[in-house]
Amino acid sequence: MGSLGGRIFKSGGWAPLRIAANQMSETAESAGNWRGVLAHAELTDVGLRRANNQDSLAIALAGDQQDWQRRGHLFMVADGMGAHAAGELASKIACESIPHTYRKLLDRAPSDALQQAMVMANASIHERGQANAEFQGMGTTCSALVLLPTTAIVAHIGDSRVYRLRSNKFEQLTFDHSLVWEMMKAGQMPQGEVASFIPKNIITRSLGPHADAQIDLEGPFPLAAGDRFLLCSDGLTGQLKDDELGAILSALQPQDAVRALVDIANLRGGPDNITAVVVELVSVPVEQSQQPEPIAIANDAGSSAHPAVWILMAVFLLIAMGLTVTGRMIGALVSGLLAGVMLVVALVQNMLKAQLPGELNSDRPLGSGPHAACDGAPNAERAAVLCQMAQQLRDAAKEEHWTLAWGRFNAHGEQAQMAIAARDFTKAMREYALAISFMMSEIRRQPARKGRDRSVLDL
Repeated sequence: MGSLGGRIFKSGGWAPLRIAANQMSETAESAGNWRGVLAHAELTDVGLRRANNQDSLAIALAGDQQDWQRRGHLFMVADGMGAHAAGELASKIACESIPHTYRKLLDRAPSDALQQAMVMANASIHERGQANAEFQGMGTTCSALVLLPTTAIVAHIGDSRVYRLRSNKFEQLTFDHSLVWEMMKAGQMPQGEVASFIPKNIITRSLGPHADAQIDLEGPFPLAAGDRFLLCSDGLTGQLKDDELGAILSALQPQDAVRALVDIANLRGGPDNITAVVVELVSVPVEQSQQPEPIAIANDAGSSAHPAVWILMAVFLLIAMGLTVTGRMIGALVSGLLAGVMLVVALVQNMLKAQLPGELNSDRPLGSGPHAACDGAPNAERAAVLCQMAQQLRDAAKEEHWTLAWGRFNAHGEQAQMAIAARDFTKAMREYALAISFMMSEIRRQPARKGRDRSVLDL
């Protein structure tokens, strides 16, 4: 990936651009406009019921100031589907190819380049699936977020989601390409108990199964300092409600938030792979507070005239020369004029390309998001939910006679209780979440016992 600063995260051991599924990486850049604008953290986990992790994620940070202005920072999550290792392969292909292709398409606006990168990834996944009987029909969801200097754009297919938290307003920027959401959009969603029988995990679009893929674009969304974004697979959203996601995102720093989100999803059963990426916009640089001037794009490909134009011009010139030699001057003049017309057409096409905006800050409307919104403010009710989980974990640990550093766990609990008394629910949720994550890390260090019932974690 050269200078992209990109990383691909998958289950398994260390390899170039890869990290183990149960490890977490957090970066808070602090120097230069293009680096110091954000902090991010990411975590992918196999969950408690799956044998392998079919989720992937990718982080592709800008390599320099110009790259940031042209292409910004890219974050993405993919959730693979397919038997054997097919889903894992599909999500890996998406996360390896899309960031690379996106930054290569410099003659396109970011939104168009991102959409085209997904289309090309679909072709690669589909071709791979058709070439091997074991991989036929494999696919993956894909949700990508690009943070440009002043705006964000989203490209999306499937039911992995992108959210934005701003001043406790928690918004889903993506539309779920699922049977449930499509029926709601069409006004065909049944009411009452019937609705509960409609499977929520049936998706209507993904990369790979078909030769063509319809990619949604959303945005551009103006950025403000303090904005937080969450990208996640349905292994997270299937276990936590939107208001819970928003409150945890509001109460915790990115690295603590991704850990708490994954831990809570596992405590509620962890039936699927879980992936979360949290990005916080630390600041909008002063000199970028106004929309930057469009960046000119160098014409690296030479002439933009269609090859047929040049061929016709050459043919007419040859005819004119031949007619001149044979003395048929009228025919030679006509052919010469036609060659001149072809030359003018070629020059006009080149001029049009030179005048086309290499405007990488396209602000044309994309999509109709946000598609859902809720209040993500921490409150007494949401703090009580985390309190109950922490207490259940404590009781389970005592029943199992686990050896724990109880002092640290109790300290978080005491701080949470003091915060509740002061009606500081943000701090209360933060302390309870930290207590839960601490307890989970301690549990993971316990020696395995033969026949231990993992249901003690299903809170």
